[in-house]
Amino acid sequence: MSSTDQNSHGRGRVMRRSIALGMATALLAPLAFHAAQSIANDPASLTARQKTRCDAVKASVKDAGFDDSVSVSCHDGKALIASDTWPDHEMMTGIVGINEQVPVPAKGYASPVVLEPKMRGSEETPYTRDAALGVAVNGVPIYDYTGGGEMSQNDLASYQADNDTLATKQLDACGGHSGRGDDYHYHVKPTCMIDRMKNADDNPIIGWALDGYPIYGDDNPDGSHIANEALDICNGQPDKTFGYRYHTSQKAPYIVQCLMGKVPDQKDLPRVAPLSVANDTSDANSRGRPAGTPPQGGVEDLVFTQQESGKRSMDYIYHGEAYYIRYTPSDTPDCYDFETRTVTDGGDVKTGEYCR
Repeated sequence: MSSTDQNSHGRGRVMRRSIALGMATALLAPLAFHAAQSIANDPASLTARQKTRCDAVKASVKDAGFDDSVSVSCHDGKALIASDTWPDHEMMTGIVGINEQVPVPAKGYASPVVLEPKMRGSEETPYTRDAALGVAVNGVPIYDYTGGGEMSQNDLASYQADNDTLATKQLDACGGHSGRGDDYHYHVKPTCMIDRMKNADDNPIIGWALDGYPIYGDDNPDGSHIANEALDICNGQPDKTFGYRYHTSQKAPYIVQCLMGKVPDQKDLPRVAPLSVANDTSDANSRGRPAGTPPQGGVEDLVFTQQESGKRSMDYIYHGEAYYIRYTPSDTPDCYDFETRTVTDGGDVKTGEYCR
């Protein structure tokens, strides 16, 4: 999926898209998407309703205290929330069901949020995708709770126990992990991000779905508890201010699992492509750094560390043996020198330079 978690976690769910189409879409890197959209941020080109929603999106990022690392620009009917998807909190540590992928910054990743949202008709099915459905106010993408590929309409209506990333211990304590694109994203409530929000005590907007509707925490905006069965199949409900809103929840689906609003230009929605081998323009390299295979039964004592120099390391134990993935920024921009000893590779030490 860029970070297509179905590859990362080795799930058996059949994708509704063909692999060829999925890979072609995945290579629409966020930077290219952002460049194509980056005409001048001209408020005069926005309708009054769009400008109001644009101001709300900007305020949600600023009030949370993330405007130093997240930018918001509004044009062409969308708010582009751009960041490098690298949160200012601990990542990865404690994961048991690891997919042997690591987080690597995705500079310029831009999430397009519709500024004049419209709900789908009663006869239209909610929108699902095997990639981000929204973005948190710190710029980190938000996925549905599963790690088994795109959800079918039948999947939405029933709990996907085998693909529940939380129940199968694929997530860190902050509600996220890295997927096929070696990109960090959330699958459930982003607790560590919320703890760092300057306005956390005000029950604020914690993110935006790509259809233009806000995402709140477990409670209503006024602080009251959400009544049983109030949330719909996508984990949302009507809202007096925005027309509709999504929520996180203690029980599955935990967070946005589909979109009730219309999403124009669906084929242009961003994905983070897998890292590619440096200086390799072959067709084979278009598939990027090989996907990791989840070690059977999970790993122990996984710890992710990072140093001021930019060096990162993910270390863990499997059947009493030590494994690791270590990577450091190389001399080439957006490239990293990797050294790995993984279960996927049978414990062989491998090195290489990989780039965004």
